[in-house]
Amino acid sequence: MDRDTRVFAESHFRGLRGRLPGRVCPKLDRVDFIEKPDAFSYADFFKGYLLPNLPCVFSSAFTEDWGSRRLWVTPGGKPNFDYLLQNYGHLVVPVANCGVQEYNSNPKEHMPLRDYISYWKEYIQGNYSSPRGCLYLKDWHLCRDSSAEDVFTLPVYFSSDWLNEYWDVLGVDDYRFVYMGPGGTWSLFHADIFRSFSWSVNICGRKKWFFFPPGQEEFLRDSRGGLPYDVTSPTLLDGHLHARLGHCNPPLEVTQEAGEMVFVPSGWHHQVHNLEDTISINHNWVNGCNLANMWHFLQQELWAVQREIIEWRDTMPDWHHHCQVMMKSCSGINFEDFYHFLKVIAERRLRFLAEGVDPGQVEGSKGCGLGPQQAAFDIGRIAEVLECVVAHPDFQRVDTSAFSPQPEELLQQLEEVVAATVSL
Repeated sequence: MDRDTRVFAESHFRGLRGRLPGRVCPKLDRVDFIEKPDAFSYADFFKGYLLPNLPCVFSSAFTEDWGSRRLWVTPGGKPNFDYLLQNYGHLVVPVANCGVQEYNSNPKEHMPLRDYISYWKEYIQGNYSSPRGCLYLKDWHLCRDSSAEDVFTLPVYFSSDWLNEYWDVLGVDDYRFVYMGPGGTWSLFHADIFRSFSWSVNICGRKKWFFFPPGQEEFLRDSRGGLPYDVTSPTLLDGHLHARLGHCNPPLEVTQEAGEMVFVPSGWHHQVHNLEDTISINHNWVNGCNLANMWHFLQQELWAVQREIIEWRDTMPDWHHHCQVMMKSCSGINFEDFYHFLKVIAERRLRFLAEGVDPGQVEGSKGCGLGPQQAAFDIGRIAEVLECVVAHPDFQRVDTSAFSPQPEELLQQLEEVVAATVSL
């Protein structure tokens, strides 16, 4: 990040005056297509799409040197089953059944990749039908299970990725995924975890995306308040069940070709269909631009848990603690975890500014291409959100006695650095 981009970003957030970033979206009739890598800078993406929280599609020229696009694909543009079997066939992968609805999800099983590819071949031979159903390999943590060397190169536009940086430090998880499946497989209507950003590259095949800007999903809720499972279902037209549908704008539709890269903004609900045999690489990521959205989401998750068990508030010992435990079980994170997330990223930025040590050079994690302007911007965003966390009544009920540093101490340290880097 250069200084002009940092000044632009800080002015943008000051102008929000406490409103959530990216919640007010102009009515769009198309998604921008970015053609040439050499004519599109990090600053262009940051100002044009990341800050305003708008989707875009990058051409296949941005991924043409990826190893996966050479090795995972046949000359005819189909999945290279032989290569995948030889290199990854022994790995166990998660597989969802797209033809079975369990609440607003699909049941999953685990199997060796070799078994899934065997199913896939039979599915194709059966004219894209099988007694086993329509199975979709989803959320495979390839980077965690195997070396991803020469598979892909992280695009610079997505290099400020706190979510994966944090999990790399802990060494136990990540939010980097591979999806693959035959034509007809699909991902149901959803917004990404923690209200993260995401990016998705088609290694081969084509996808059809349906995008709804933040807030539009509220018009799609049914009479019980539930979101639809499938926005292409005829049941959505039932006026008794979906009385507010007429207020919803039509979705933005995008057809993603092989090699193209889709940027999914924070809080945009979407649904994705594979139009043919498709493999994609996907990341979820959080940074200073959508950190406030993540914090807002976590508060909503806690409120939902509290509403669910409110009748036991006066009779259940440590009711607030149990709410945090249940929240973590449902969402994968609670207020204590969120503070630790902020602390890890903040301390690495502080060290960078103090010692010039890139986070990629310490603790065995991957580099994130930091410069001093990006580090200073990150610290400012963490300080703003941490101030809200520290003041939140439910966070004040969390036992922080073992935290080091204490949240108030970390906040003071960050605020001092923010003041000192104004003229950086």
